[in-house]
Amino acid sequence: QVHLVESGGGLVQAGGSLTLSCVFSGRTFSSYAMGWFRQAPGKERGFVTVISWSGGSTYYGDSVKGRFTISRDNAKKTVVLQMNSLKPEDTAVYYCAAGPVFSPRGNEYDYWGQGTQVTVSS
Repeated sequence: QVHLVESGGGLVQAGGSLTLSCVFSGRTFSSYAMGWFRQAPGKERGFVTVISWSGGSTYYGDSVKGRFTISRDNAKKTVVLQMNSLKPEDTAVYYCAAGPVFSPRGNEYDYWGQGTQVTVSS
């Protein structure tokens, strides 16, 4: 059984930074690609970033490229999303997800966390 728990969300001013963490419980963390997605009020869930099982490959959505950085520590079963230069349009609930495929498509992920709220004030 896989369980994901996100933390680190909060309220920040535009231009600020936040660090989100996602802790994986269960076996074989290193077998999964780990993604971050977000959902703003009234909008569909959207892709943010993904990291491969080894950490050797990453891919970012255009809206966060150059501002967000994903990393993982397989020994600690943790994936981290460092968010810099935050904008009001980054306001959303952020979810981490685990899946067998390195993909930006949410339907290819098997496990999801409960989400953490990020609010960026202007």
